[in-house]
Amino acid sequence: MKLVVAIEEFMLYLTAERGFSTNTVRAYRTDLRQLEGFAGRRDTDTTEGMSLDLLREWLWDDTQTGLSRASIARHAASARSFTAWLARTGVIPADPGLRLRSPKPGRTLPRVINRGQMDELLGSLELRAADDDPAAMRDRAVVELLYASGLRVSELVGLDVGDVDLDRLTVRVTGKGGKERVVPFGVPAQSAVVDYLRRARPVLEKSPVADGSHPVSTRALFLGARRSRLGVRAVYRLVAGLLAEIPGNGPAGPHALRHTAATHLLDGGADLRAVQELLGHASLGTTQIYTHVSAERLKQTYRTAHPRA
Repeated sequence: MKLVVAIEEFMLYLTAERGFSTNTVRAYRTDLRQLEGFAGRRDTDTTEGMSLDLLREWLWDDTQTGLSRASIARHAASARSFTAWLARTGVIPADPGLRLRSPKPGRTLPRVINRGQMDELLGSLELRAADDDPAAMRDRAVVELLYASGLRVSELVGLDVGDVDLDRLTVRVTGKGGKERVVPFGVPAQSAVVDYLRRARPVLEKSPVADGSHPVSTRALFLGARRSRLGVRAVYRLVAGLLAEIPGNGPAGPHALRHTAATHLLDGGADLRAVQELLGHASLGTTQIYTHVSAERLKQTYRTAHPRA
């Protein structure tokens, strides 16, 4: 079977049978297309050419191009899942990925914004929104809700107006694997969202577009350009721009707000399993990284403050 055909059939399997999210399937496709390209340069374009040596050469090539250990580990995981499926469905007689090993990704602590910095960031957004600029009011509501709820950016942009219960202060979210959960948020986020819905969203919904088309009807909570659903990239640009002004190392995208929300919850005494439910983690082990973050923050405070540190 041609590799390109096998990869697309594997994508259908991940979507239809495993119920993987669009983003997860896209990541698998990207990795396996890179494997297909590498195999092509080795004069292999069929599944019969999938061998342990080829897979090992691919990972070795990754190391030579300077790819991170985490990315190489992900490539290896994608390849193992693919070859296991090929063997299980009888496309190839044996699974060459069984003996494929990859470097263990070094686990780095996520970036966390301290409470004072978050207060300043949210205060600056409130000031911008005070000028009645619809985009500024939307941006304030986006950041307030991200921080208040710990949502993934894909979950946030996927929200419809009906998903938000402003009386109960909860939002209904569809997370990874199509799993739904109800997440609480606080009064400041409620105030920002109410302000946006009452004064900004109606303006954005009726704003003119370059081609002179009629208003677009959409259930999306947050509207972006051309009255369509706000996109992931737009939120990334917004948050990255805000965090670029704050001292600190590490990623500066929307996920930093998710990390920050989880860490502040644990610092405030929240139960680890409650935080797991709020974030939508399938495994408690994934949530436990935030306990390391809190411990590291405690150590840093100790080193700074204690005379015998």
